[in-house]
Amino acid sequence: GETLEQDYNPLMETLRDLPVPVISAVRGAVAGVGASISLACDIIIAGHTAYFLEAFARVGLVPDGGATWILTRAVGRVRAMEMMMLAERIPAQQALDWGLITRVVDDAEVEETAIAMARRLAQGPSHSFRLIRKAAWSAADSDFSTALATERALQKQAGQSADFAEGLAAFQQKRPARFHS
Repeated sequence: GETLEQDYNPLMETLRDLPVPVISAVRGAVAGVGASISLACDIIIAGHTAYFLEAFARVGLVPDGGATWILTRAVGRVRAMEMMMLAERIPAQQALDWGLITRVVDDAEVEETAIAMARRLAQGPSHSFRLIRKAAWSAADSDFSTALATERALQKQAGQSADFAEGLAAFQQKRPARFHS
């Protein structure tokens, strides 16, 4: 438990709290806490041969790194239980079908796709992205009314940002937005 408390849990909370979008690029096996790290990202791109494995039960352990939280919210309790108890490989296509990841591409294109996505996001409204991440993580633990209140508070912040001013001006002028924050 000490390694979890001192290393992995703070890492997972830091990943959750980053002010920028986080992309995971997966080729081959991703298992254990590595799967937790990958699945905690905002966009998850996997190669066709990638697979996700919660192998903890094979050695008499409990999934960690937030896996129980991430999986139950991503694929539902029943599928998460199957993943954690049977410790079977979940191939990339199945992970996509279950809503666990966002894209499957050829193995040779994983990094290229992730870098292209990162470049696209780097051109976007960074202030808005920070608030979107905050709202989405908060919503996972909130009831609907709380999520609405959080969205309202964050929308107020977003509406006062340079990103919004540029986005609105671009819309009115019928041109692409050029975000600089």
